[in-house]
Amino acid sequence: MFIEPNIRQSKKGWIEVICGSMFSGKTEELIRRLRRAQIANLNVEIFKPTVDNRYDETDIVSHNDTRIKSTPVDNSQQILLLAQEVDVIGIDEAQFFDEEMPNVAEALASRGIRVIVAGLDMDFLGRPFGPMPQALSMADYVTKLHAICMVCGDIASFSYRKTVSDATVLLGEKDVYEPRCRTCYHL
Repeated sequence: MFIEPNIRQSKKGWIEVICGSMFSGKTEELIRRLRRAQIANLNVEIFKPTVDNRYDETDIVSHNDTRIKSTPVDNSQQILLLAQEVDVIGIDEAQFFDEEMPNVAEALASRGIRVIVAGLDMDFLGRPFGPMPQALSMADYVTKLHAICMVCGDIASFSYRKTVSDATVLLGEKDVYEPRCRTCYHL
C-alpha cells in the first residue's frame, strides 16, 4: 500500500538574502530574524568570517551595538561541517566569504535548513561584491535595505569610501565609509 507523504510535515529549507550598502541595517535585520527563530525554539547557528573582527572576535555586532553570539569561520566549507542538527543558519558579512558560499547555502537549504545571508551587494566602486551576486540569484527571498545619503538625505544604495585605498577589502566604519545615493556617489 502506497502512502503519500504529508508535505506540510516535511522540513523545507530556503535561502533569504539581506543586502544593501553600509549602514543600511543588514546586520540588525539578520539579528532580528535570528532572535525570532530562537524565540520560536528553533535550533539556530550563526557564522561570520574571521576577517571581520571590527567590533568583536566572535559576536556579530551591528553599528548600533546590537549583538548575538556567532562562530567565526575561515571559509564557507566550515559552515557545512559545523551545521549539525540545526533549523536556521545565519551568515553575516557574506561578501567576505569565498565563491563557494552560495553553494554552501544551497546545500544547507537542500537539507531543510532556513539559511539567512546578510552582506554588501556592491563594493566601494559600485561593483558586485564577492559571492553576493550568485547568492542573490539563488535566493528564495531577497531584502534590499537602504541607508540615508550623508550628502543630501535621500535613500542611499552605495558605500562611498572616504579614504584613498585600492584594496577591495578595507574594514572600517564611519571614519572610512559613508552611505550615498547614486547622484552623490558619482560627484
